[in-house]
Amino acid sequence: MFPSGALGSVSVEFGFKSTRRRETSRMAPGDKLIFYLTGIMKFGGVATVTSQVFEDHTPLFKSKRAGEDYPFRVRVQPDIVLRPEQYLDVKEIAPRLAYTKKWPPEHWRLAFQGNLHEIPEEDYHLIRREMEAVLSQA
Repeated sequence: MFPSGALGSVSVEFGFKSTRRRETSRMAPGDKLIFYLTGIMKFGGVATVTSQVFEDHTPLFKSKRAGEDYPFRVRVQPDIVLRPEQYLDVKEIAPRLAYTKKWPPEHWRLAFQGNLHEIPEEDYHLIRREMEAVLSQA
């Protein structure tokens, strides 16, 4: 996740698991990434992809899986970075998302398993509006 206050002209590198070659190959500059914080089930921010996907095996993240180096990478520009107390609770948003309707209501969490998912544009806008509302209250 980006540090609080990382907005502006900062560009950072973000990586995806080696199992995500197919998904990352479709990414392009201008695409948006929403950061889902596994473990606490919250959305923490939005970033814009600013580069084509490239492969790099320099360690980027610590992984629970030995040898995983998140080789498929893009440069991103942070758009929205929420502070921990502002994170959006996915449990409150998931029932309103079109994407989670693919699963029975009691299993909506399955929608967010894995490292990368493509969601409908309407869901992106809903999540972004919720983040902007939180920021406007600060």
